[in-house]
Amino acid sequence: MNPVLVLGAGPVGQTTALLLARWGVQTIVLDRRPARDAIGSKAICQQRDVLDIWESVGAGRRIADEGVTWTTARTFFRDAELFSYTLAEPGRPAFPPFVNISQTRTEQILDERIAAEPLVDLRWGHHVVGIDQDDTGVEVRCADGTALRGSYLVFCAGSRCDELRSMLGVDFAGHSFDDRFLICDIRTDLPGWAHERRFYFDPAWNPGRQVLIHPCPDSTFRIDWQVPAGYDLDAEAASGALDARIRAIIGDRDHEIVWKSVYRFHSRLVDRMRCGRVLIAGDAAHLVSPFGARGLNSGVADAENAAWKIAYVGNGWAPDTLLDSYHDERHAAALENIAVTTATMNFLVPPDEESATHRRDVLSRAAADPAARSLVDSGRLAEPFWYVDSPLTTSSPNRPFAGRPPRGAVPPPGPGVLVPDVPGSQGRLRELARDGFLLLTGRRADIAAARAAASTTPGPTRVLGLDEIDPDGALGGRPDEVWIIRPDAHIAAVLDHPTRHEIRAALARATHSGGERPWRTTDESVTSRPSGTPSTAPPTGASSTRS
Repeated sequence: MNPVLVLGAGPVGQTTALLLARWGVQTIVLDRRPARDAIGSKAICQQRDVLDIWESVGAGRRIADEGVTWTTARTFFRDAELFSYTLAEPGRPAFPPFVNISQTRTEQILDERIAAEPLVDLRWGHHVVGIDQDDTGVEVRCADGTALRGSYLVFCAGSRCDELRSMLGVDFAGHSFDDRFLICDIRTDLPGWAHERRFYFDPAWNPGRQVLIHPCPDSTFRIDWQVPAGYDLDAEAASGALDARIRAIIGDRDHEIVWKSVYRFHSRLVDRMRCGRVLIAGDAAHLVSPFGARGLNSGVADAENAAWKIAYVGNGWAPDTLLDSYHDERHAAALENIAVTTATMNFLVPPDEESATHRRDVLSRAAADPAARSLVDSGRLAEPFWYVDSPLTTSSPNRPFAGRPPRGAVPPPGPGVLVPDVPGSQGRLRELARDGFLLLTGRRADIAAARAAASTTPGPTRVLGLDEIDPDGALGGRPDEVWIIRPDAHIAAVLDHPTRHEIRAALARATHSGGERPWRTTDESVTSRPSGTPSTAPPTGASSTRS
């Protein structure tokens, strides 16, 4: 397989390259900047399931250990706390619900992993000005005349790439919010605030608007103020009003402003995330307001979805149509993120008087009225998208999807849902899943049927017992079931006492194959590479069975 080109060396591009390397695929990563610009905290909130993805390339534990862990989200109206909730932890996860760490530091850690990975070629100072493709590959042209060709291109060059989006013929429709938001990273000591996210509606120190406070490493706090459209940061800093604004929150404490900026938030989405051999990911594909931390976290999920599918198609384990499902799944995820964050922004910044009246009524009643409290929208925090309607998912009448759960909760395991993590005798479930397709069999399931289906499934496939993986029963697996887990740890199917044909059909659907294809002979060797270990070759197809 020829190298895959990755356009953009932000976290989404870095993750894409490292994940492709994990599948034995060479990448060339291009970025127009001359070098990494370590400026500001930017995206700080890294969600547990994204840390899991990063751990598969050897970075998640370091990011989590260096970051600040928080599990509680508190919401206030003026000086009264309306509610708080602690985020759910299904199974026995390896990471906390959220870790706060600057995007700059996350990028540095990922850069270290890239430097140790011979299959990733990171090139700075390559300003791409043209993209051409045909049936066999993609060529990019740079401003200096350099031309590079690859098998596919993952386009994750950030939000400001309208010219390149136009070359691909995609629209980037949506809208921008008029209000601005002032963001400051402030190093100071705030006892009791170091492990929780705080959201204030209409506090005395920002009347009529909102303030969001997040803890970060090194006694640093990220504070976001909603400010009017004409806000002038330089003028406020020069007059001393910025210092007064900060002291109104933290009191008369010594502090240092580490970084400050003003943002206008946008809500936009491309109409197509697959354009032939080009897959669009991250901010290049979708923009959402940051309330809920759904930007970077969703972009990393784009990267994982793209990487395993490119690897499967490029290695001949799945047909080219599998890449169509990248759009199906990640475009749907972006639509949900836009719906969730737009609802939040409409509550934070009411678009009309009727909405403003509703907001005032809800906030005034919420302290004493639980029904009103449930209507307060300070941002539904990032969560994985559930591929229940994906063409790759086989639905189960015994495990129907009940819809979006309450904020802070997750749905029960079932087709389309990211599988909860549990430690078993073979290792962590999500680590094992990310080595290929994983079949889990109950005690009374037809294990021979599962082995036979795995033996003719293209790509690395493994069969293990549910009791080996989940001895405590955290998944709620039943004795007659066979579970099929995708290489991105989402559940492709839960089959009740299935036949060999039904298992094969679900595996074929999960790779968009539409049929069975012989892949290896029964006497081929069985191997499996430990999760997170860089490889110079694709993971070998494996069909191991429980003892």
